[in-house]
Amino acid sequence: MSSSFHSCFSLSLFLFPFIFFSVNGQNIIYDTCKTSSQQDPNVNLQFCTTSLQAAPASHCADLKGLGMMSIRLTRYNLTDTRCYIKQLLKKNTKKLDPYIKSCLDDCFELYSDAIPGIKQAMKSYNSKRYFDANVQISSVMDATTTCEDGFKQKKGVVSPLTKKNDMTFQLSAMSLSIMNILQSGSN
Repeated sequence: MSSSFHSCFSLSLFLFPFIFFSVNGQNIIYDTCKTSSQQDPNVNLQFCTTSLQAAPASHCADLKGLGMMSIRLTRYNLTDTRCYIKQLLKKNTKKLDPYIKSCLDDCFELYSDAIPGIKQAMKSYNSKRYFDANVQISSVMDATTTCEDGFKQKKGVVSPLTKKNDMTFQLSAMSLSIMNILQSGSN
């Protein structure tokens, strides 16, 4: 009986740091996302929390680490959306309405141009050149909005990229907000 008590006690002492750091990681993610969503109407608390929790190593990251993770998530999303647009253009070349094809071509170009910008934003962020990173990430947001707006120019046209544009926009907004918190020192 005494040895089973020792085993349980030893196991709980061993697991405590993991539980503590996991809960602590959850707290910084939630607190950061809560502050972000309160300061920026473009940041949705649930989306922010879910996105950051899904990022590898987010549970042991500090605020600066969460900022880099959000920029990285934006980059992955940009790359994925660009690939999705390319597939839409390849698969449906003959079936696509010429207007929609033109919009997709424009979006492909916008996303292609945004990828080097987000890579540069990562470098700027790492070098604590937050103003530069802000400009570079803001241009990503502009690209998603411009892409989506292109489809709205013609009545009755539905964008096949609305969800992807919205996710990229929100991830960019999260990155900007976390940088803001980092710079102001509030969290």
